[in-house]
Amino acid sequence: MNRNRSMELYMKEHLSLYIFVGVIFLTGVVFGTVMAGALSLEQKQEIMRFIGNFFSSVEQGALADARTTFLQSFALHMKWILIIWVLGMSVIGLPLILILDFLKGVLIGFSVSYLVGQFAWKGLLFALVSIAPQNLIVIPALWVCSVTAIAFSIHLVKNRLMVRNGMFYEPFMRYAGTILLSGLLLAGVAMFEASVSPIMMKWVTPMLITMTP
Repeated sequence: MNRNRSMELYMKEHLSLYIFVGVIFLTGVVFGTVMAGALSLEQKQEIMRFIGNFFSSVEQGALADARTTFLQSFALHMKWILIIWVLGMSVIGLPLILILDFLKGVLIGFSVSYLVGQFAWKGLLFALVSIAPQNLIVIPALWVCSVTAIAFSIHLVKNRLMVRNGMFYEPFMRYAGTILLSGLLLAGVAMFEASVSPIMMKWVTPMLITMTP
């Protein structure tokens, strides 16, 4: 009962932040989609050559081994949330958190839009096996981390800068706990990307490799 009450209070206090961060992310997705459609012919050809090489590597099983892929993926995800964590502990870092959320949306919007634009339904299928699965966890994790960081930054302004004896320890521990839990979730995502994603991409790649130069 207390846990439900705490969750209800949490959502009541942070719902506006979740909506705001979600809008920033979706704006990034739209911007990335527009960017993909605005590429010049030379840029499209350059990206297509890169994708063609990647598809060949997937088909031939020439990707990095699972351990290397896991370490690279986990390091990338952790860098992202640790940057958010550090920015949340400084008032001036708050706008940068929103920029990171926007950029994440741009990357996803651009990637999916380009694949669909170049390969139609086959590109959508590849996006569903290579981009969508891990981001079903990565995006909510970054969303929660961003909202928690923004809320903590606002707390610092209200209770440390304006009120000298404001509470710090308990909000900080909740903040750190959120980052730690997100890190554990992202470790699971990295394991998925290292072990399952290559197999799924290998199933789909033969349908696309004939469409690349």
